[in-house]
Amino acid sequence: MSNDKTIAALNDLLKITNDRIAGFAKVADKVWDNYSELRPAYDIMVGEASGMRNDLINLITSKGGNPDDTTSVSGAIHRAWIDVKNSFSGDKDESTLENVVFGEKAAIEAYENALESGDLCLESTTVVTQQLQKLRASYANFDALEHIH
Repeated sequence: MSNDKTIAALNDLLKITNDRIAGFAKVADKVWDNYSELRPAYDIMVGEASGMRNDLINLITSKGGNPDDTTSVSGAIHRAWIDVKNSFSGDKDESTLENVVFGEKAAIEAYENALESGDLCLESTTVVTQQLQKLRASYANFDALEHIH
């Protein structure tokens, strides 16, 4: 595996993490009146995403790469779709929860693909594996809560 492949894979994950952060900003304060029990889990998820972003930037920089600290085109399209969907949805709270779950599931798949690709060095594999565990935990938390409500 080349350093360039590692940097490219990490930059892809950085964009996904930035997509998550941008998506969280869209969700902020939309469901807390009806789902106040979600707020602590949401706040933890937002904090973890920021930490993950910083870890990825540091890894990319340590490998001699330039962090692509932007969002992805597919993430921008998804956020626009959320806006359209929410404008027609009767239950904006449920729709918002569905979007959080969808976004977390997409991030998990991207992380799994990066790990399976063989493009990551040992150090990067360790960090990405730890981040994947956090993603799975937040996904499980919100997926369970979505099905309760």
